[in-house]
Amino acid sequence: MAYRQSLDNCFAGAIGERGLADEAWQRILERAGEAMRTLKRWHGEASLALLHLPWRRDDLDQCREAAGLLTEGASDIVHFGTGGSSLGAQMMAQLAGYRVPSSRLRLGLDERPRLHFFDNLDGHSLAEALSSLDLETTRFLAVSKSGGTPETLVQLLAALEALDSAGLDATHHVVVLTEPGAVERNAVRRLAHRYHLIVLDHDPGVGGRYSLLTNVGMLPALIAGLDPVAVREGAAEVMQGLIDGDDAQAVAPVAGAAMIQALTEVKGLTATVLMPYSDRLRLFSAWYQQLWAESLGKEGRGTLPVAAAGPVDQHSQMQLFLGGPPDKLLTVVRTATVGAGPRIPESWRDDPLIGYLAGHTVGDLVDCEARANAETYARHGRPVRLIDIDRPDEATVGALAMHFMLETILTGLMMGIDPFNQPAVEAAKVLTRDYLKAM
Repeated sequence: MAYRQSLDNCFAGAIGERGLADEAWQRILERAGEAMRTLKRWHGEASLALLHLPWRRDDLDQCREAAGLLTEGASDIVHFGTGGSSLGAQMMAQLAGYRVPSSRLRLGLDERPRLHFFDNLDGHSLAEALSSLDLETTRFLAVSKSGGTPETLVQLLAALEALDSAGLDATHHVVVLTEPGAVERNAVRRLAHRYHLIVLDHDPGVGGRYSLLTNVGMLPALIAGLDPVAVREGAAEVMQGLIDGDDAQAVAPVAGAAMIQALTEVKGLTATVLMPYSDRLRLFSAWYQQLWAESLGKEGRGTLPVAAAGPVDQHSQMQLFLGGPPDKLLTVVRTATVGAGPRIPESWRDDPLIGYLAGHTVGDLVDCEARANAETYARHGRPVRLIDIDRPDEATVGALAMHFMLETILTGLMMGIDPFNQPAVEAAKVLTRDYLKAM
């Protein structure tokens, strides 16, 4: 398995009264087993496309073709999309070095185009970008499942106008990714038809926040120089473990969902904190935050997902996690970092302030901080889950992503809610359209 999960420090025997008693754990595990059997049934019936994505390969040639079009001769690639249409893509790009300080690994900043993710709508930022980028060597990828996401639609319209004003043929500069359907019902497809753009089909059976393993995540992965097959193979290992598993406690995402639901019902858990100790996984936390919030925050229920990063948040959010209300589950993702990075010279050994660092690498310090943080949290009587990985590579991220998607769905099933809709978000979209019409 690409990762190892430990729930040991979530039980009363390890952390005291804020931990879960064995009796409550066994009771919740029975419900988790029922939820697991539901997912197995869905897999057997092929009624949930997400559960079969890890084994899919037939769509990757089209992704490679689109990636070639977008990268050939390009200095910059601008990605338009919001929420699930962007966060998974950013997560994959970060694995290759995007927004990793001074990184030229994998992403190849000297050779590959610069990536720009416009996932938040800001008129000033967009205007500045369109006026400062060399449009002749800039490519655009617009992603909207419905084809009617107003933020993405207005960004795409602005880019098409800018290309037209510069005398450039949008056909050679823009790729769109949206659901199949008639141009009368899909605004992005309407634009693609008018400008003769290349269109990739968004799987209509996979919601945006669950779309990482589709072309929504695999096309950006290819652009960044990653291996999409390895990503899906990592996800397949986790999915296969659920299919083959009989003991809910032995299937990592099932056990994780059971623990979260048990702590919520029995101990008043109100927040789940994801804290990876790796620069290449910081945006993974942001992806998880949307997945959990939009899937489970319904009917007046749900726990608040918190994106954190180690060690940096030991100096910021950890004060609240440790000193505030004891209502949070901390999940620490630890990477094997011992021996990694620069080594502090032994010549500092006798220095009274620096000597403790002498002979150790930067990775040694990160390893000790991750272990100390988790242990301190447990010693304060607060539940902490450990997830250990060897390295943040494609297979590992694919496995972790599949874990958290399954954990989210299983938790929704145990809560008795639909983990796939987002009624509150849709209501706001309708009101936004009404306001625009009234302006």
